[in-house]
Amino acid sequence: MHPRRALSDPAIVGLAVTTALGVHSGSPQLVVGVAIAVAIVLRSDRRVLWLGIALLLGVVGDWRSEAAWASLEPDALGAFQGWVLVVDDPQPYRASTRVIVEVDGERFETWARGRARQLRVMRWRGGEWIHVSGERVALDAERARRVAWQHVVGRFDVEWASDVYAGNAVARASNRVRASIERAAAFVPEPHGALFRGLVIGDDREQPQEMIDRFRASGLSHLTAVSGQNVAFVLAAFGPLLVRLRPWPRWLLTVGVIAWFVVITRFEPSILRAGVMAGLSATAFMTGRERSTVRILAVTVTILLLIDPLLAWSVGFWLSVGATGGVCTVGPWLAQRFAGLGPLALPLGITLGAQLGVVLPSVLVFGRLPLVSIVANVLAVPVAGAVMLYGLPAGIVVGLTADAVPWFGQVVMFPAHVGTRWVDTVAMLGERLEPDPPWVWIGWVVVVIAVLAWLALHTYRDRYRNRRAER
Repeated sequence: MHPRRALSDPAIVGLAVTTALGVHSGSPQLVVGVAIAVAIVLRSDRRVLWLGIALLLGVVGDWRSEAAWASLEPDALGAFQGWVLVVDDPQPYRASTRVIVEVDGERFETWARGRARQLRVMRWRGGEWIHVSGERVALDAERARRVAWQHVVGRFDVEWASDVYAGNAVARASNRVRASIERAAAFVPEPHGALFRGLVIGDDREQPQEMIDRFRASGLSHLTAVSGQNVAFVLAAFGPLLVRLRPWPRWLLTVGVIAWFVVITRFEPSILRAGVMAGLSATAFMTGRERSTVRILAVTVTILLLIDPLLAWSVGFWLSVGATGGVCTVGPWLAQRFAGLGPLALPLGITLGAQLGVVLPSVLVFGRLPLVSIVANVLAVPVAGAVMLYGLPAGIVVGLTADAVPWFGQVVMFPAHVGTRWVDTVAMLGERLEPDPPWVWIGWVVVVIAVLAWLALHTYRDRYRNRRAER
């Protein structure tokens, strides 16, 4: 009897690819063709098994995708009066504020325009119930496709809104934590208080447009989108408690902490990816069957796309997946070959790996890939990570004691102020130094040539040393 052997990492990645194709393409012929091609390339004696699983996942993905798109057809339109559930915190734009609400089990987006209405809506929080009266209206085809990944089926035009109910226990608890972070952020002068909330819990609602623009221009906007780095720092904060527990209680508390943080950060696609990956990693560690990060990422993508196929149309999801894939594959490989650069080897390798992972969605969707992001990330990410690690426990403590001991909040939040100011300064300089097209693309060509030359030199040096050792 041969022992059971798991499919290789490339095979698991191939399953994720066929699942994504089944969900996104809607073309069974394409899925079958790609699956057969990958099965031929795979160096495995289990190709037939792999091909069967791949085709099954592709078919299931296609079926789940069709069902998800069909569910976006609203069951009812027209007048409505009653209670609606606030799905997410209000999101301000230049002249309006957008809120997603659930009406009779279906999601609608509502827009508040005018200062008075915007101020009132901005007080709403995810998980709360609002008593409203208004009109449910269908979306045009272009808008419907753009917001499909959020499961929005129409627009709700609010005529009036009155009572607010705080929601269930989970909603109340998560909103209390977010309120504590908001109170703590008040001790950090604006606009860095808004940046602090973005770094710690992904709340970028009150960041000024100028700050949003400079973070995008410098390639640092990912810092305010909660992801795996935030989850890692949250688990690190609970580390002293976790290491004292036995395996099963440790696993239960780890999964509980991950779920708690996902709820607080409002189930953003990037945090869903990070949360599922962290849960799978904890499970593999607890069972003594630790797996590579690439394998866990592929399994995570497969699971999430089968559960919610509309994530395949979320740019944030693919940016998160691409960056993580680049960081855990190309990043360490480059860092090893940049060893001659000393302390810069790891951050530079990880940064280039992440940039390689997001190059396709960044260029196709946003039409740019900031050249200064290489230096900006090396300078900003370590400090932003320190703010994330320090900010959540410090923010909760300060938020709970701010009214009683105001000076305590100023002292505790001072390191967060210094950190956020540094990160924003890096973004500001990055925006000023970022070259315009075509110089930015010429710059990337130079970077690619320099990296390839370094790798060639590294390979030649290794071969030379090996030959000398053989003599």
